[in-house]
Amino acid sequence: MSTYTNEQVAHLVEGTLDWETTFRMLSMPKDHGRFEQYLAALQAKVDFPDRIILPLGPHLYIVQQVQTKKWVTQCDCGHVFGDYRENWKLNALVYVRRTEEAMTEVYPKLMAPDTEWQVYREYYCPQCGAMHDVEAPTPWYPVIHDFEPDIEAFYKEWMHLPVPERAD
Repeated sequence: MSTYTNEQVAHLVEGTLDWETTFRMLSMPKDHGRFEQYLAALQAKVDFPDRIILPLGPHLYIVQQVQTKKWVTQCDCGHVFGDYRENWKLNALVYVRRTEEAMTEVYPKLMAPDTEWQVYREYYCPQCGAMHDVEAPTPWYPVIHDFEPDIEAFYKEWMHLPVPERAD
């Protein structure tokens, strides 16, 4: 039995839950079923039929495609970035701030990094324009592959749930 209703979890996802309930929810151990409620709230926000398996960010998910059963990285607008094991950033639109003028749009003047030592890469969905990530490496550094989640272990060992079917 869940401590919180599906409606409360949906309000948490939307950022409209009252502060007292939010604080209590975040400071207490998660009750059984919360992850499933969270996924249901996320699924209700998107228009695509693919099943959300794991959220990666506010608008980015690993989903199980309905027709193929493949796991892919997908934006909430429906744009597919590719197989979930590959670096989705390689299929995103990238804006690189590499000049002092571009950096001062983000940092206050005199606090921006030296562009000889650091650039600011912004990764956007090519379909809807949602910003999914930002990184600030040295100019010559390759695109960072943040992580490759072990979804099977997460579902089996952490959530004690059946692993979603996958076709490779």
